[in-house]
Parts: sequence; C-alpha cells; structure tokens
Amino acid sequence: MAEHVVRAGLPRVGLPTGGFELDAGRVLAPDLAEPAVVGYDDDPVAERALLLEAQRIARMGSWTVDVATGQAYLSDGLRRLCGLPATSTMTDLVALVHPDDVPVLDDFQARLRRQRSSQPIELEVRDDSGERAYLVRARNERDSSGRVIRVHGTVQDFTKFRALERQLSQDGRLFREAQRVARLGTWEWNTATNECLWSSMLYELCGLEPGSRITYTDYLALVHPDDRAWVDQRWQELATTRKPIECEYRVIRPDGKRRVFRVRGEAAGADSPLTVMIGTAQDVTEQRSTETRMQRSSKRFTDLVAITPVGIALFDDGERLVDANDALCSLLGMDLDRLRGMTAAQLTHPDDRESRRGRETHSFHSGQRVLITAAGKPVYCELNATVSVADDGQRFWLVVFADVTDRRRAAERLRYQATHDELTGLPGRAAVKELLGKLLGGRDFERIALLFCDVDNFKRVNDSLGHDVGDELITALARRLERGLPPSCTVARMSGDEYVVICSDVEESGGVEALANQAASLLRTAVPVRGQLLRVSACIGAAVPSGPETSGADLLRYADAAMFAAKARGTGRVSLASDALIASANSQMLLEGQLREAIANDQLILHYQPVVGPDGTVLSAEALVRWPHPERGLLMPGEFLPVAEQGDLLGELDRWVLRAAFTEAAEWPQLCGGVLGGGVGIAVNLAGLVPGDPEFVDVVSASVAATGIAWDRVVLELVETSLIDLPSRSREAMAELVERGVRFAVDDFGTGYSSLARLKELPAQIIKIDRRFVSGVATDASDFAVARALVDMARAMGRSCVAEGVENATQFHVLRGVGVDAYQGWLLSRPIPAKDFRELLKLGPVHIPSGA
Repeated sequence: MAEHVVRAGLPRVGLPTGGFELDAGRVLAPDLAEPAVVGYDDDPVAERALLLEAQRIARMGSWTVDVATGQAYLSDGLRRLCGLPATSTMTDLVALVHPDDVPVLDDFQARLRRQRSSQPIELEVRDDSGERAYLVRARNERDSSGRVIRVHGTVQDFTKFRALERQLSQDGRLFREAQRVARLGTWEWNTATNECLWSSMLYELCGLEPGSRITYTDYLALVHPDDRAWVDQRWQELATTRKPIECEYRVIRPDGKRRVFRVRGEAAGADSPLTVMIGTAQDVTEQRSTETRMQRSSKRFTDLVAITPVGIALFDDGERLVDANDALCSLLGMDLDRLRGMTAAQLTHPDDRESRRGRETHSFHSGQRVLITAAGKPVYCELNATVSVADDGQRFWLVVFADVTDRRRAAERLRYQATHDELTGLPGRAAVKELLGKLLGGRDFERIALLFCDVDNFKRVNDSLGHDVGDELITALARRLERGLPPSCTVARMSGDEYVVICSDVEESGGVEALANQAASLLRTAVPVRGQLLRVSACIGAAVPSGPETSGADLLRYADAAMFAAKARGTGRVSLASDALIASANSQMLLEGQLREAIANDQLILHYQPVVGPDGTVLSAEALVRWPHPERGLLMPGEFLPVAEQGDLLGELDRWVLRAAFTEAAEWPQLCGGVLGGGVGIAVNLAGLVPGDPEFVDVVSASVAATGIAWDRVVLELVETSLIDLPSRSREAMAELVERGVRFAVDDFGTGYSSLARLKELPAQIIKIDRRFVSGVATDASDFAVARALVDMARAMGRSCVAEGVENATQFHVLRGVGVDAYQGWLLSRPIPAKDFRELLKLGPVHIPSGA
C-alpha cells in the first residue's frame, strides 16, 4: 500500500531558532518503506496494514510534517476519513475546517511553536458543514539541539463521542429537571453501616445543606414523631426481606415546615452489595392538599345534589337512570328503586314522546321536556344535560330537571292575557292582527269579512250607572255575539265598547250585509243588569278585502271608517265600506306616511305652556307638539295623534319631542326658585315611549347627553293608567332615572280607574290634577273636596301638585288656598312658540289677576 508525502499548505509558523511552515506542495508519493522520507523505522507490511485497519476502525488518520523539507504526510486513513482524493494537500485538509474554528486553529499552531515538551496537545474543530467534530492531537519532535524537526499528529472523528456526551449531559439535565419538577429525590442506604447517600434534590426537599453527612438515624429524626415508629418498622422489613415497599408519611423539616413524602424503596441491583437499599422520595404535600380539597368539594357537591330543590339524575351510556336525588323522586312520585333502570324515553310523557319521534337522535338535549309522574300526570321540565366521565373512564350523563310547570302555566296565562281581553275573555287586538294575517295569507281571502262594532252611547252607561255596570253590559253583549253568530265567526274586543267580528266564510252567513245585520240585531237588545233592563244598540261597519294585496291593517281601517260613517247616520246603523270610504281610509294612511316623513325630517314644531308657582314664577314648561302640514295648515295633536297611534308612530314621536324639547330648554336662561333645582324645567308628555319599553332609559339618557340639559330639569309626564300596576322592570327603569334627577308626573290624575287610595302606589313625584276637577273647584263642593284631599295626601307623601286647566283667577286663588304647588292653564298663558316663550321668561314672574 503506497503512502503519499505532500508539501504542507498551512500558514508559516515562525520559531525563534528557525521554524517550519505547512505550505501546499506537490505530492511526492515516496514508498512508505523509505524511512528517510517519512521518518519512520521499517515496519512489516502486515503490521502497517494492521495499523491502517485500526485507524479505519477508530475513524482516525495521521499526518506528519518534516520541518526541514516542508514535506507533509497524509495517511490513507486520514484521506478516507476526510473524503480527500489521493492528490490532496495539507491546504485541502485545512480548508475543510469550519470558518468559525480557524482562529482556534491559529492558536493551536501558536501553542505548538511554544511547546517544549514531547507531550501532545489537543484541538477540536468542526468540518465546514458544522455537523461533524474532529479531535486533532499533535506533538513536536526535536533534535538533540532542541530544534523542531518534525510535527506528528492525528485526526479522529469525534462526532459520535460528542453526540454521546451531549446526550448524556442532556439526560443528566433532564433527570435533574424531572426531579425538580416532580419534587423527587433519590437515596441509597447501606443497612450495614447506616450511612445514606442522597441526591441534591432530596437535600433540598428536606431543607438540609447539600453534601452534609446523613445517617439512617438522621433520616428518622426528620419523620413526624407520630409516624416514626411504623416508618422505621417498614424500612427494617425492607432490610430483612429485601421486598420492595412503598409508604407515605409526614416530615418535619429543620425550618419547621411540615411536608408529606411518598417514599419507595427496594434492594439494589446484583452489582451492589446485599446491604444496599435504594429508592426515591417525593414531596406530595400539594397533591394531598388538593385531593383533600377535592374530597371536601365532592362531599359538598354530593350534599348539595341531595338537598337541591331541582331534580338531578345520572344516566349511563345506555340512557338508563343510575342514580337520582330526592327532588326528582318527589317530582315524579316514585322512589329511587323504581326509577333505577328506567330510560329517558320511559320517563317522558307519551304525548311528548310521540311529538319527538324521528326528530331527535339522542334523548338528552337541553330544552324542555314533558315527564310523566307515577299518577300519569304531565310535568313540564327544563333540561340541562352534560356528558362526564367517571374515574374508571365510564361515560355518563348528568341531567338536571327543573320543574317549570307553574312557570309554563303562568306564561300561558300571560300570553292569554296579552292576546285576550281580561274582562270578556275574547281575543284582543294582538290576536285579531294575528288571525287576520293568517286568513288573508290563504287562498280563500275573498270569503273573509270584518265587522267593526261600536256600542251606542256606552259612555252614558258608565257615567250614570258606574263602570261595574258597564263591564257587566260589555260581557253580556260579548256572550250574545259568541252564541248568535255562525261558527265561522270569531268575536274579539278591541277596546272599551268596540267589538270586532272576523268571518272566515262570509258565504255561510249569506253575504257580508246579512252578517252585519245579524250582528246589529244581536246588539240591539235589552240586557238585564242588576235588576234593570238596559236597552242598547250598536253601529257596525263592514269591510271585505279589495284584492289579494289587502292587509289586516287595511281591513281594520276600512271597517273602522265604515263604522264612523254608520254613526254619522244615527244609532243602530250598519254601513258597508264603499270605494269612497276606502279612499278616505287610504287618505288617513297617506297622512300617516306624511307624519312619518315629518318626524324623520324635523318638520314638526313645539309650543310651550308655562307651569308657574303661587307667586307667578315660571317653574317649568310643558312641550306640546304641533304639525305645520304643507296642505292642511297647523294641525293640533288631536288631529294626528290617532294617526300616529294607528301607525305605531307614538314611540318615534316621543323620541323626536324629547330631543327637540331638551335642545330648546338647554338654551333657556336659568332662573332661581325653581322646584327642579334652580332652573326652568321642561316637561314632556310620553304616549308611546313608556317605562316598560326596554329602550326607555337608554332613549332618555341619550337625549339628555346629546343636548347637555341638566337631569334635574327633566319632567316626564305619563297618564295615570300607564302607572298603575307597573311591573318590576318598569319601576326599576323609573327608579334609575329618578336617581339621576328626573321627575315623573302623573298627568290627568283622577280620570282613570284608580282611586285616591292608590295614589301611594304611583312611582311619581308630581301629581297633575285633571282639569275636570279644576273647572268646578270654585262652584262644586265635590270637586273642591277632591282637590283638597289630593293636595293633602300628596303633601303627606312628599309629592307636589300641579293644577291643569286653570282658566280664571277664582280657580287659581281657591287652589292656592288649599296648597296647590304649581299651576298651568290659559289664565297664565296659552301654549306659545319657543321664541315667544323665551320672551316670557325674560319678563320675570307671570302676572296673576286678583280673584273676583
């Protein structure tokens, strides 16, 4: 096997007594047997081949540089190791070094120059890819005078060794980290000497200095006194029987902290003495504390399930009941033994089970379900279900059954009340709209007819005989219509003394005119009420759809217009909706559209009527809306509010008035002495926006914020009937605004169905006495008594009184005499435009004439 000698290609190495350089040179390729060239003694070929094979196995190569000649020798093993061709030079070898390691290589050469001993020095470098590592060893050979004559070296592939070292280092680090994370230490105990060896982590867990001498006695001293005897017994069993043990006990550290250790031990392996035991110790204090809390929580949960008033049940994966609390047993009237094994389907009422057939792939869905009791009665329940997994991995369903039977019945009652008249039990306005929409959307809309019935002079009955008699009369007439009209007719009550009859098949009654006359005949009767006969009649307007595009609202408008036409002709009349009447109704519809546009485009205006104190000081003003119609002139509220109500525009109208009134009032001069906090207040009468509206508070708040008016200058007026029997949500909305400074006023008090005794229930701060009482306060003893009683009661409850409709000085002075706080009426000022009201404010207190 031939070896090759090359001229070195490394940087020149300067030495004080000469030197050598490793320069790139040509390949001389002398015979390996020539010792003069390579500097080796003759070796047998077999021994050299053996040496080369050993280098290959060790992944090693050798090199030599003759300093005197500059010739370099690279072994075949080195070239194979580095992937170099036979003609490669030392420069080629150096070029394989990673660029980042070149400075280290330069330092290596410098160390070689300085070295005086024959001991080799080492260097580790990477190849140019950085993936392999090589260990380079080199030493100087000097002559008798100490001059370097040769440099011998080896190159060994250390990649696997370094990878192994890194892996071992990483394994050690991970082991230490694992012990730290798991709070786990290791130990060794020599039972013959009682000496113990602990890992650093175990020292830390026990609160001891690492490396300190530990004996078995020292260890036992750390064990809690109550646990020490039995722990010692267990370890002695290990030493005697050499069978693995595991135990858990308490430890008291030198710093006084108490911990819980879980310790495992067994005899050491076969390579260790028989007296050596090894094991682990883990700090499980937090885990045991968590488990204790979980056990207590589980116990509390179990107790809670047992006493909770809602039914709770566990079902297995086959949907069979496994367990249930007492509440579910009580709800279904069955004991737990009877319930166990029953499926969800068996617990469901047959009617509900049938309705669900084919719709659900699983029995447990959150929602409502009708269960069946032992007696066969239905129980409406709201279900909440979730899937959970037991400790053994078994899946189960946890289902909560909340009995909503009473709530459902209450909801049905509320729905019935919302869609039916409370007095007569007839369908109400909402039900009428719903039924008309359904009928008019069908194919037989031409068969439909609508009657609008209004009892003649009904107000006279209420005024003369009282509302109770009026209610009995309304109920009696409702029963007559229900019994006397054909089955295709549905009787409803719109409001007051107005009935609506919806006929789904007018041909059954011989046509719309015949049906209207039949209804008029039923309402033209004498009704016995409280021992006397009341003779009544009614005017009826009838309408049929004018085409497939006719809506329920259209039909109601046509019949309503026909009813008014009938009333214009006298009592007990019947009128059919003609083209002219329909045109008139459509005109009202047009007016509704114009009003909608006027609201959107700020085409309405406000007039203001002052509310003054006893000395004439302007305390506040009521904003009154007017509509300057482009064709019909200035329209008063009575002319367009019914249109707004019919078109569901009252809410939008209220919003517009709030914004406009607050904007105007924010610019008024501030006057002293006002009851609303030192400024002239602004009162807005609300008709569509009421406290029950979910947006009520937000709308008022937005209007105040947008205009910058002070909260305590705002008065919101509501009619008496809208404040009686308010739901809690409405009261909460009013309370929220009152807390900010808003005041509520009861408008037209005394005109509703309430009494003075109910004044205490009204969540309002201001009472406005209706003009009906004010007009007769100076001439009618009853009106005077009512006014005085109202003022006294209001004052006793911390409320103030405002008298409406004060038209003469006598009324004013009588009311002032009984203690009325404020006054509003034509005596003081008519409603006037904003500009005129500002001028009125500048004049100071309003002049009040002396009494007659």
